[in-house]
Amino acid sequence: MRLTIRSNLAMRTLMFCAVNPGRIVRKHEIAEACNASENHLAQVVNTLAQLGFISTQRGRAGGLTLAHPAADIRVGAVLRSFEAGLPSAECSDESANTCPLAKACLFRDALAAAVEAFYATMDRWTLADLVADNTALQHLLAVPGRDIRPTCAGRKPHLELQAAVA
Repeated sequence: MRLTIRSNLAMRTLMFCAVNPGRIVRKHEIAEACNASENHLAQVVNTLAQLGFISTQRGRAGGLTLAHPAADIRVGAVLRSFEAGLPSAECSDESANTCPLAKACLFRDALAAAVEAFYATMDRWTLADLVADNTALQHLLAVPGRDIRPTCAGRKPHLELQAAVA
């Protein structure tokens, strides 16, 4: 499965906010740290705000922050929000399907099961799991001039996920 740029930017944005807790971050800071177009990022930020993942503040002192604690934001929920309407293959899109095998092929069922397994795995991870005790990420995403302290200290990914990636 390949994620869209929008999903990738959404996760980068959320991680940036999580690494800089208690601070309103600015779109240009995220764009610079994440090597992203500020215009493209603006669309992602707007969607994240509409979906309730972040809170935005307009004006000179404006920017964005997480709307919920990082431990309450599930990676699967974020990815579903950005990827939900996209078919995993042509045959998953009834209106655009031109595959002559569609009526007999079980590949669509196999893909659907794989996509569900992907989301089930991503549902086990929280934003806090991605940034907890991740000093390298904190150095990359911390706003300059801010002391780098462990975020979500002591939070560890779920044991079954640790074993799966080992």
